[in-house]
Amino acid sequence: MSQKRSTMITQGTVAKNRKASFNFAIEETFEAGIVLTGAEVKSLRLGQASINEAYATASDGEAFLVNASILEYGSIGYMKHVAARPRKLLLHKRELKRLAGAVARKGYTLIPLEIFFNARGMAKLKLGLGVGKNKIDKREDIKKRDWNREKHRILKNG
Repeated sequence: MSQKRSTMITQGTVAKNRKASFNFAIEETFEAGIVLTGAEVKSLRLGQASINEAYATASDGEAFLVNASILEYGSIGYMKHVAARPRKLLLHKRELKRLAGAVARKGYTLIPLEIFFNARGMAKLKLGLGVGKNKIDKREDIKKRDWNREKHRILKNG
């Protein structure tokens, strides 16, 4: 029993979308709660989640996380959940209006950046509001990253 508890995540990052900063220029971030079932929370605590293909939608005063995969918790009997169902996000009304307006009018996208447990043990989602990058922007980012690595290497050795 003690071995199982040591592998559970009680605080910190559960899943991270590492491609988000490469594919999108993120201008602003928001923290949202997620409506989950008990088995989904247990599965998250074991780190069995993926948000690489996920996105969020905001309309009609509600926000949903779509295509996020939380695997089924193994020890649960008859109350199994669907791994990729849409999950409701909990945001303030003014944040919802702002996000829905930005997505509808300006062509922004809501990108899930990471799922984490806060200090109180609640599952939260970090959302980014951003615009998709084109190939030229991605190439510039790669050049900047390579130059910064080279610069640090020169300063370290020389």
